[in-house]
Amino acid sequence: MNKYVTVLFLLVASVSFSQTDTTSSGKNKVWKNLKYDFEVTAKSVGNAFTQPTRWNKNDFITAGGIVAGTSFLYLADNEAQDFFLRQEKDIPDVVQDFGWYFGSPQNFFIASAGIYGFGLITDNPKVRRAGVLIVSSAVASGIMQSVAKTVVGRSRPSNGGHDSFDFFSKESGYHSFPSGHAILTFTMAHAVAKQFDSFWVKAGIYAVGSIAPISRLWVNAHWVSDVGLGMVLSIVVVDGVDNFMNRQSYYNYKKPKKINWSLRAGYQTIGLVGTF
Repeated sequence: MNKYVTVLFLLVASVSFSQTDTTSSGKNKVWKNLKYDFEVTAKSVGNAFTQPTRWNKNDFITAGGIVAGTSFLYLADNEAQDFFLRQEKDIPDVVQDFGWYFGSPQNFFIASAGIYGFGLITDNPKVRRAGVLIVSSAVASGIMQSVAKTVVGRSRPSNGGHDSFDFFSKESGYHSFPSGHAILTFTMAHAVAKQFDSFWVKAGIYAVGSIAPISRLWVNAHWVSDVGLGMVLSIVVVDGVDNFMNRQSYYNYKKPKKINWSLRAGYQTIGLVGTF
């Protein structure tokens, strides 16, 4: 499956490139946009880490809610683990494989590069912005979870109890909190879902994005509190980066004007009138 994802990305990139202006001015614009997007990514990641210094009352309330919710899941870790382990044998192999491959870092970054690369090569600012949003959020949340895993040193279910900790441990068996798979896949899902207005499209994207995090419970790789915090952290970081990019007006693209058609009739005339 990993090979299929890579081949698909290469095909999309090659087709897109073949339809692109290959003149010198076209190439210069691509490099100019690439430089601009890199700068936006760096600033967005920096803002994600400094944002807590600008929190207001509502932000602190939200943070408190996240702590409370994670604590509740922590208390339910053992019961949730038993439940999900019982479901594992009934999960279709294709769903389990999808959860593993989609949540792996290499496939995540291939998919992210595919989205951003398509926007860059086709000079589509909306798709470029979506790609930058995904990459910026993933870098920021990825660093956060890497630091947290090492500092907290929480045992994985297959390694020990949910209340077993070895702070600043370098062993992978004590790198459970929070879930990296949950963070990467839900970062992608939330960032992509924000590009659509339809409730059903959003629901479908979130449903697919939830497969990888939940699969970590089936395979006994994480506790439910690891996964829950990872998904919430993804939402918070993506929303923060998205709001920052909006405030800075980094990508000002106009939506195509809609034409409202109406039937007009008069003396010996009838016609269709479009209003911009």
